[in-house]
Amino acid sequence: MLTKLSMMIQLLRWKKSWARRDLDLAPPVKGNPKFMTARQAARLVPDGAVVVSTGMAGTMRASILYWAIRDVFQKEGHPGKLTWIAAGGAGGRGKIPGTVEECGLDGLITRMISAHLETLKSVLALADKGRCEVAVLPQGTMVHLIEAQGRGEDSIVTDVGVGTFVDPRVGTGSQVLPGIGDVLVVPEGDNLRYRLPTITAAVMLATAADVEGNVYMIDAPMLTEVREGVLAAKKNGGVALVTVASIVPKDESRIFLRADEVDAIVVNPSNEMTLSVLQSKPWREFVPGHPVDFDKSMKRMKAFNDILKLDPARGPVEDALARACATQFTRVARPGCHVCIGYGLPQEVGRLVRAGGLSKDVKFLIETGVYGGIPAPGCFFGMGIAPERLMSSAEMFHLCRKQLDVTLLGILQADAEGNVNVSRKAPGVIAYIGPGGFMDLVTSAKNIVFVGSWMARADMVIEGGKLNIRKPGIPKFVAKVDEVTFSGRAALAAGKNVSYVTNVGCFRLTTRGLELFAVAPGVDPQRDIIDACPDARIVMPLDGKLETWDAGIMTGAGFGLRWESTAGDDVPAAFA
Repeated sequence: MLTKLSMMIQLLRWKKSWARRDLDLAPPVKGNPKFMTARQAARLVPDGAVVVSTGMAGTMRASILYWAIRDVFQKEGHPGKLTWIAAGGAGGRGKIPGTVEECGLDGLITRMISAHLETLKSVLALADKGRCEVAVLPQGTMVHLIEAQGRGEDSIVTDVGVGTFVDPRVGTGSQVLPGIGDVLVVPEGDNLRYRLPTITAAVMLATAADVEGNVYMIDAPMLTEVREGVLAAKKNGGVALVTVASIVPKDESRIFLRADEVDAIVVNPSNEMTLSVLQSKPWREFVPGHPVDFDKSMKRMKAFNDILKLDPARGPVEDALARACATQFTRVARPGCHVCIGYGLPQEVGRLVRAGGLSKDVKFLIETGVYGGIPAPGCFFGMGIAPERLMSSAEMFHLCRKQLDVTLLGILQADAEGNVNVSRKAPGVIAYIGPGGFMDLVTSAKNIVFVGSWMARADMVIEGGKLNIRKPGIPKFVAKVDEVTFSGRAALAAGKNVSYVTNVGCFRLTTRGLELFAVAPGVDPQRDIIDACPDARIVMPLDGKLETWDAGIMTGAGFGLRWESTAGDDVPAAFA
């Protein structure tokens, strides 16, 4: 109760600060022209620039620069007609200030390119009116394209996305609305060639600078694309804007960006590490090398998420689903494996793995570049609790390609061929989500575990340790998904081990289709699964054996985790 009260007080203070920002705050460093006000820095961005920014959810937002660009545009009409590139989810869902949404004004951003568009409500509203083009690419591929521009390369070839909607042979490619916007991906043999427009401006957040203009990432919770974005803009003859919270003594060993790689430095003491948390007073559980009271940290993050209500509430049925997914994880994973989990319910699996005492045996990877620790939940997504070290997003996706053993991801829809949709919720653009790093992760991982509800809007309860479906809902397992974000056919061809965990039971991907191999107690396989979703064409095991989940999965009483296998030729190599 005290934790929730303290979080409420912190959030109230934060909300009162939303309107207080000084775009003309004089820089504390004199005699170095790189140090300037936010408004002066915004004027360095030319009309028609291709801007790259950084951040994930509420973390690593260059808020003061977004506000300054918006303000200068409103008062002076420049910079306008910007293309904006943000690889991760960079918006505030129309609720949180200081995100890229601040620049979602008619005439300011006229093209948006991202892997995750759902949070950018102001931009989607412009696109819905035909005032802004929107394009989508896989997140890992985007950060590798940004990295490539820093080397002077304008495109990359990869198998990421083959057989999905970004493959023009299957879907709309990079266009969210067919026929609208440039084509950023084309087939090349069995692969795809991706490109981004030439980046000419970087708008970034770091933590500190020295008086010479060198930039640091001291006590940063993630690195994302800051370095790659700056290097791309400079390689292309553009400008690099960075905002920091403080001035520190020069330390050659810790320089993140050299002074000659940066054009403008805006010192803003109110810069945030993440939502309501100032860079000057960081939550050190998100920073490598600090002792962590894990339980205390989880309690205040849970209180924070409960108050903001940016994530859906979860009840006993969802808790049971998380336990079922964690159990399936222990069957496909091995001690020594690298694991990357997605946003939402998969994050709960990370907590359960730790609670079960298995986290010492695995290394969790986060697409923002966080290595080790436990993925942070809810609106703190993208950070790790007690991380071991940080790398850039580009480096992390390279690591995943070489060493990712298991990925746990959500489901919006699945179909008879094992295809999964997580990117399109409805027709049009206003509710469009995007794939995030999903496509890169499923291409990299040897073992894929999907988790999600069997039906939408169903009335399900757990009674006496059994699942009672009081009222069926809208099937999420269908004949054909609305958009192919994951190709079952491509996964089978690559020899991947794919399973789907739902409220009613678990399925595996086979050449015969989705095969049911485990059910929740209380579920009638014929009535509640095969007949309830006939279009999904679920098949039964050839040997007729069907496992039933134990009571611990359903109620949590006595629930525990253990590795199904700890030895053998398939045990991954030691941690890198």
